[in-house]
Amino acid sequence: MGFTVTEEQQALREVMRSFTSRHSSEVQVRELMGTDAPFDPAAWSALSEQIGAPALVVPEKFGGAGFGFGELGIVLEESGRSLLAAPLLSSSVLATYTLLLAGDESLADDLLPALAEGGQLGTLAASDDDLVITPSGRTSARPDADGWRVTGSKAYVLDAVCANFVIVSAQTESGPSLFVVELPRAEVAVSPLTVMDPTRSFARMEFDDAPARLLGRAGTAPEILDRVADIASVALACEQVGAAAEVLERTVEYLKVRTQFGRPIGSFQALKHRCADMLVELESARSAAIYASTAVQEEAADLPQAAAIAKTYCSEAFYHIAAESIQMHGGIGFTWEHHAHLYFKRAKASELLFGSPAHHRARLEALIGLVPDMAAKG
Repeated sequence: MGFTVTEEQQALREVMRSFTSRHSSEVQVRELMGTDAPFDPAAWSALSEQIGAPALVVPEKFGGAGFGFGELGIVLEESGRSLLAAPLLSSSVLATYTLLLAGDESLADDLLPALAEGGQLGTLAASDDDLVITPSGRTSARPDADGWRVTGSKAYVLDAVCANFVIVSAQTESGPSLFVVELPRAEVAVSPLTVMDPTRSFARMEFDDAPARLLGRAGTAPEILDRVADIASVALACEQVGAAAEVLERTVEYLKVRTQFGRPIGSFQALKHRCADMLVELESARSAAIYASTAVQEEAADLPQAAAIAKTYCSEAFYHIAAESIQMHGGIGFTWEHHAHLYFKRAKASELLFGSPAHHRARLEALIGLVPDMAAKG
């Protein structure tokens, strides 16, 4: 994305803001939460056809637009503002980048064009019970005459109920590997999960000797998933920044109109100071997300460090801003009918998705060499 926004990127932001105002109002979000559908197919079609969001990072040779993560980051930020229910994280980030990084031209040519068009959806099953992307787990794969067979389970799979295929990490004799399993099929059971954030769709998947295709080379899942996890963390950080910005703006507007003792409560010094602190947090989070987005775009060597910093800081900033918003709205902010509650649940759930701040701090300590130094000092 870079710290300098181009005219094209600003235009994309304006188009996305207009799109979400039409397709992701609070009323529409709540209506969708009351159904079994994880997103509105009509809205996804419009996002795919009119804006081309799923195609942004897909190279032109695979039917995509050939842009970079900077443009996708803008789409994610604006989607976070409105709590847009769409398979962007699952299909346009997790599945798309896993296919691109695996270096399997045959499968990429087979699957990426449909992902770019938005007509097919993919997701990644590489988590057990802790929401962290990892090549290890309770899943294994064995070769047979027709290819491979996958057996085991995965938890917290994003948008699995609507995916046309899932990329699964499984253990083989050569080490952790990646496999593509087409959906739906009798050998795969998809069970929706009840989670804290009702605007996202998660499921548990059980694989019973399911036919699969090997993605890339056997044993290469760790290096691929390490990079995918970094990119996913940055993508979520962009979304968190957009949501936090929306929460802060709505809170400030409320403080301007809510009166107490004959004056707007926003004129009280204590609330002014709290809003100033929230703004500093937001802008610091935005800077971290932009730097990490640029690291993804440029395939920088410090992407792991940038991703860990962005996910940690953006998670905590969004959570604190959402919690402060509820407090500043008073009693009404604690009611389920108020929008502040939706953002608070999204903030807490997103804090844990792809690893908690504590998880990423531990990663960062290891990446910059603090862990050995601290151990050496006893």
